[in-house]
Order: sequence, then structure tokens, then C-alpha cells
Amino acid sequence: MRWFRLAMVQMNPTVGDLDGNARRIIAWLKEARKAKADLAAFPELAVTGYPPEDLLLKPRFLKDQRRALAEIMEECRGIAAVVGYVAEGEEAHPKSSRPMVVPAGRHELYNASAIMADRRLAVSYSKRYLPNYGVFDESRYFHPGCRIPVILLNGTVLGVNICEDIWFPEGPSRVQAAAGAEVIVNINASPFHVGKSRLREQMLATRARENGVILSYTNTVGGQDELVFDGNSLILDQSGEVIARGRAFEEDLLVADLNMDAVVRARVAQGRKKWLGGKRATLADRVVISDSYRPKARARAVPSQAALLDPLAEVYQALVLGVRDYVRKNRFKQVVIGLSGGVDSALTAVVAVDALGPANVLGVFMPSPYTSRESHEDVMELVGRLKIPLRTIPITETFDCYRRAMVPSFQGRPADATEENLQARIRGNFLMALSNKFGHLVLTTGNKSEMSVGYATLYGDMAGGFAVIKDVPKTMVYDLARLRNRRGETPVIPKRVLERPPTAELKPDQKDEDSLPPYPVLDPILKAYVEEERAPEEIVEMGFEQETVTRVIAMVDGSEYKRRQAPIGIKITHRAFGKDRRMPITNGYCNL
Repeated sequence: MRWFRLAMVQMNPTVGDLDGNARRIIAWLKEARKAKADLAAFPELAVTGYPPEDLLLKPRFLKDQRRALAEIMEECRGIAAVVGYVAEGEEAHPKSSRPMVVPAGRHELYNASAIMADRRLAVSYSKRYLPNYGVFDESRYFHPGCRIPVILLNGTVLGVNICEDIWFPEGPSRVQAAAGAEVIVNINASPFHVGKSRLREQMLATRARENGVILSYTNTVGGQDELVFDGNSLILDQSGEVIARGRAFEEDLLVADLNMDAVVRARVAQGRKKWLGGKRATLADRVVISDSYRPKARARAVPSQAALLDPLAEVYQALVLGVRDYVRKNRFKQVVIGLSGGVDSALTAVVAVDALGPANVLGVFMPSPYTSRESHEDVMELVGRLKIPLRTIPITETFDCYRRAMVPSFQGRPADATEENLQARIRGNFLMALSNKFGHLVLTTGNKSEMSVGYATLYGDMAGGFAVIKDVPKTMVYDLARLRNRRGETPVIPKRVLERPPTAELKPDQKDEDSLPPYPVLDPILKAYVEEERAPEEIVEMGFEQETVTRVIAMVDGSEYKRRQAPIGIKITHRAFGKDRRMPITNGYCNL
């Protein structure tokens, strides 16, 4: 029986840390060699991290990346490897390939995979389908590839392609399978959003079945600014059944023995060719890699199948990983959070503690004249359960000073939202002062519902370095809080926090619903308008009142200038504010 052992390295690179990424790749490569794998597959752009963005415009960065790749290649012996990197010019497309037209002034770069063995680059494959939507800007930097190699390695025919390539039925996988590929190795940097892992798995199963190939999908893992990569790497057999699944939101090494005889039988039954050699390989370039380092004896590898998380658990893990990596990769040690006694700041604090540990999370309670006894008690109970340090800084005296200072300017005008916002801005100043003095990163606590309609204070509660729940609707905030409370024997978030009507407590007896529709009404409207781009009349047809829809849309459209100045936050929905949704601030188009 013919077997091929594949190792998939689900690793967490750091964008721009070329030396660090190279060390991690080499270390994982050694682990794969210990496992006696024929081939180790690493994620898309593993050397540079994803997305490298305008680092790619720096010639020195590209030079340093070539050096890092050479160091990896030097360690690639006794095993073959597929490593994501940036290819340049002729390296990716030799003169024998179809010529490329390069626009004037642009450097010819490719999102590529290096297929290496015996300390050399055997062949390079460049991504053909470049995503340029949502969070992706690959056409800004890369040219599409035109060479489609198939590789003969240790008696098995492989096709290698990258991320978006696998989503197209008529893409490189079809060409490679037609040229005899039995295994497709697809490497990825596919960012998380709710529901994507299941959609991805369904697509991959379809692609494996329709091409009659074993399909491996190696995804990166980790946080990069607002993006979180979930891992969930997969190997599926020729019938679309899952052979192995990597862990979610964790680094992982998957090793699986692939039954190539089963693939051959399936391909013969489907009337497919096993291998098209010589002049018949017209659909793809053929590359033969030496069989000399195939391990002589090895016990059968038992592949692991990590369980798929339910969607809400996925979101929570994405938030934890996003916070941990943003803090760690940007070399912060501790974070500071303003605690109000509400559910948003409570959830943010719990996520931060799970990500960083209680000793690295500082809570700050800043009561005003309108802060209730219940809020004070709930903050004390929360920090007691989380075991985090708390600093209490009353703002009443400072608030009084501000109001007295503004009397000459405000004379004759009644109190309004201006005085409410003064309190939020005092709190923002205090948090930023602690950040400046001690080097803590300020985590803001605003949710997507508030950010959508502008129910937030510019330079106040929006002031900070990282917005943990910026893409989490308010109704989901409650769901996540309840999910976290079900873990362990004692709920971490006090019950009353989940039961009290949400309030900013910036004036007497204030409730969020004084200014906004109830969140169970608001959130579906926001999803329809912001994430699904539905027209106002379509949203009304969903069963919402015309007046409410008109009001919400006006608030969303009028708050773009605020959102543009907000800190970045973790993407968890299909369409987040920022890179996903880019609206002009100066905008004369009326949606109503």
C-alpha cells in the first residue's frame, strides 16, 4: 500500500518579524522531520506574516526576507516543505513562462509558496486569484501568478496553491488534478468571522470530491491588528470526508498518513489519469523532487480531529486571542480598563484576564455624581471575582471644575449632552494619563451597536489603544457574558450586571433606551444596513417601523467621522467597520 505522510504546521507568525518567523518555521520543520513526514506545509506568507501591507514597498524588507528564506532553506533536509513567502520577478516567473505586463513604477511581486527540498528551491508557485475585497488589498501589492506546477515527491503527485485559489471551481486545483495531482496542498492566511469555519469546510469538501483528490488546507493562527486567524486547518479525503482537523485559535502540528492507493482507485473509477508525464503535461509544469530522503520505517500516524467550536465560543476565543496577540506582539505588558459596572466593561475585563492573566489587568473605577450604588457594588464584586487590582479615581471634583470654567462660555444655555460628554472625556483623560505614566495599553469598552449609531464620546470613552468588542453587537455582548459565566463553578460577571437596564449614568436616571431603540430591535436593523447593505425599504419589509429605520440609518451615516477616529478593534462579523466597510466622511449621497 502506498502512503504519503503530510505534516501541516498551523503557526502564529508576527508580521515583519522575519528572523523570529524564520526561527519558528525552522523549529516546526524539525518537529515535522522528527515525525518522519514526507512534506511539511506552512501557512501563506509565513515568512513575512500576513498581511505585510506597505512593508512590501520597502526594498530592504524584501532583501531581508530573501535572507530569512535562505536560512529556512538551509535547514530543509531530509524533508520537503511548502513555505509561504514573497517572490520577486524572475524567481516566480522564469523566461519560459507566459510574459507579464508590469505597470510602470511597480515592483513585480508575487504572493508565493516556496516548494523546497535538499536545501534548494525546487519550484515556486504564485497565487493566481488575488482577493481585493473586504479586509484584503492584495492587488495593491501582488501580480497574479501564471505558472501551475505539479510535483512528484516520493511517488506521490502534488499540486500546491494558495488560499483564494481553492475557492474557484475552475481554479488551479482543477488544472493540477487534470495533470495528475493526487494531493492538493493549499496554504492560507484566512481571517476569522462568525460562521466562516463551517462555510470553509463545506467548500473544501466540495473541491476535494469534484477533483478526486486529497485536499490539505493549512491555515495560519493568531492576531494581527484587527484580524484574528482561527487555524482550523483541515485534511479531507477524495470523498470530502475530514481526515484531520487542527485546533481552533491555537498553534498545532497535524501529521497524517494519506492513503494514495485509495485516491488512485477513486480516480480510475472516475476515469481520471494518475500522472501525465512528458509532452502530455501540457496543463501544468512537472517538477520531480528526489525520493532519496524518504523515511525507511515509520509506524502509522493517527491524525487528530479537534472539535469545531460552536459559533459563540468561536467569537469568545477570537476575542481572547486577538487581545493576547495585540498586547504581546506590540510589546505591552499590562492593560488598563475603565470599569463602569455595566456589561461592556465587565466582558472586556474578563476577556483581558483570560488573555493576559489577572496580574496584567488594571481596573479603574471613576464614579461621577450620577454613578449609582449598584454600579459601585457590581464593580467591587467583579474585580473580586477576577482577582484584578482596582484603582478608584472619583471625577466629581474635576467635573465641577470643568463646568465652572465653562460658565462664561455656556451662560444662558441649559445642560445637555455637552455636560454628559465632559464626564466621558475626563475619564478618558485619566485612563490615558495612567497609560502614559505606567506604559499600560488602554482597552476601550464600546460595542458595535454603540459605534454604529455614534452612541459614544469622541476623545472620551472612545479614547484608547485597542477596542476589544468594537465589532460585537450589544445583544451578543450579553450572550458572550452568559457563555463565560457558565464556565467554572462561580460566574465571573455579577448577575445584576446582566439584568440591569443598560445605562451610561451620565445624568439622573439615564437609560440607553432614552436615546436608542431597544437593542433587540436596533441590532437586527444594524446588521441589515451595515453588514448586508439592505436598502431602507427592505429593512422596513422585514417588520421594522419606518420611523425607527429612518432614525437608525441617519445615526449610522452621521457617525462616520467618529468611527474613523476610533481605535482599531477585533473583527468578528462578516463586515466590520474599518477595512471591511469604508465609507467617505464627506458624503452627499442620501440613503433615505
